[in-house]
Parts: sequence; C-alpha cells; structure tokens
Amino acid sequence: MGDSHSGRLVVCATPIGNLGDASPRLAEALAEADIVACEDTRQTRKLLAHLGVRARLVSYHDANESSRAARLADEIAGGARVALVSDAGMPAVSDPGHDLIGACLERGLKVEVVPGPSAVLAALVVSGLPTDRFCFEGFPPRKPSARARALAELAEEPRTMVFFEAPHRVLATLDAMAAVFGPRRRCSVARELTKLHEQVLRGTLAEVRERLAGQGERGEFTLVVAGAPAAPAAEVDVVAEVASLVEAGTSTRDAVDRVARASGQPRRAVYQAVLEAREFASLRDRETMDHDERRSGGQGQSQERDR
Repeated sequence: MGDSHSGRLVVCATPIGNLGDASPRLAEALAEADIVACEDTRQTRKLLAHLGVRARLVSYHDANESSRAARLADEIAGGARVALVSDAGMPAVSDPGHDLIGACLERGLKVEVVPGPSAVLAALVVSGLPTDRFCFEGFPPRKPSARARALAELAEEPRTMVFFEAPHRVLATLDAMAAVFGPRRRCSVARELTKLHEQVLRGTLAEVRERLAGQGERGEFTLVVAGAPAAPAAEVDVVAEVASLVEAGTSTRDAVDRVARASGQPRRAVYQAVLEAREFASLRDRETMDHDERRSGGQGQSQERDR
C-alpha cells in the first residue's frame, strides 16, 4: 500500500459476456490494485483467473454499498489503490458504485476510469435505430403501475431510448411499452450480447414481443426503442409573415431571415416564395390597371357616340 498521495479509486469496466473483450489496461489496473471491490466475488474470480491476476477481493453490492463505501474511501485516503468492478459493464451504471465514487470525490480523493465494453452502446449500434441522440433509462420499475407511469413520462421523448430488463419481466415490459408508445413503435431487443448465443430481434414492439414469446425469454436483455416521431409542423404562411414584418418596418432581407429561422424552412425557399408572391401581385395589379384602362376607354367611346 502506498502513501496517501498514491491512493485512488479506479473504476473499471469489465466484459459484458465475452472475457476476450478484457483490455490489457484492465488487467494492469486489477494487478496494481491493493483491493478489488466487486459485486460478486465468484464472477470476479473468473475474470481474474482469465487474466492471470491475483488480488484481494472485497464484496461491494447493493446490500452493503452505503456502509462499505465509507470504509473503502478510508482505505483510499490511507494510500490504497482500489479497483471497482461490477459483474459486467461499467460500475455505477445500473450497478453499485455511485456511493463510493461520491464518497471519494467529497473527500478530494483521486478517481480514475478504465473504459471498456458497454451493453448500452453495443445494443444501440446494432439496433439500427438512430444513434445521434439517445438516452439511457436503466431498468424500468418492477411494479406495473409504477412502470406505466415511468413509460408515460417518456411517451413524447424524441431520442432513442435504451433500457435494461430482467428475463422474467421483459414480456410484461414490452406489453407496457406497446400500450404507451403504440404497438407499431420500432424497437430492438438484444440478449446475450458478445456471448455465443447473442441475438438481436428488430421490428415493431408488437412483432418483437410475439417473436420473443415464441422462443422463450432467457438471457440478459437490453431494449432499444425508437423515440417519438416528430409532430407534423404547422403550416406557416411565410409570405404573409414576411409581409407583416416588412409592413412593420423590417427590411425584406431581415424579415426573410427571421421567418426562415422560425419556420425551419431554408432561407432560399422563403425568399423565393416572397419573390413569386410579389411578382404575382405585381402582375395582378397590372392586369387590373389594364382592365380599368380598357373599361375607361370603352366608356369614353360610348360617350363620344352619344354626342
């Protein structure tokens, strides 16, 4: 164990199923640790054996997280290097770890991270759904009423949504999603990611639910659901909007810029619509003048004949 300046918490992502995904940096971090705080010592021993690493293991899970966090922070303050791991993936993301990280930061202790495999990102990229904006919602509530309320809050969420779910609740959760989001909402259900029997089901919520029910719901699940479709944009009379601004004293150029930004339409399209409207109005005015002139001329000829 080093001096107080060498103490640190190293948050380590671990393989989500395939031990071959363990990085050399993960092996190094575990080998250098004075203590490895782990969710399940049996699972972590398998990983250490695969990496050829020997380490002192300390359990750190949901049941003892609050009390154990303070003790581990004391160890780090005394100069210990503590590696924090979960059974799979990144600690503190739907797994224990948040309390320990918070305790270290409150005391000004150094916290580092060793990134690695992520079920969230793996499921997202293979889903085929938009990846430019997404949100992670963790595990939905277990009780049906609480789950329905939580999903209702996401009914208008435009981003792609990622959830974890346990095998014995996945069908009920898909049913609840179909009830709230609609059975035709696109989704993907990934299970056993990176393992031998990895599978990804894609389709609508109703289709995926039916296929999953027909083959059994074994394995660890990551659900990816498309965001709510954008509401149709209200029709905007850009020509009338520009005309109103110009009448109020705004230049045509500035009026076109403002209306284009507000409507989300290309500036060139707005400007072209204004030009065409003005040309049409000008042509209509000329036709009206010609008609009036012809009518006036006709009346003059009639009066001349009467004399």
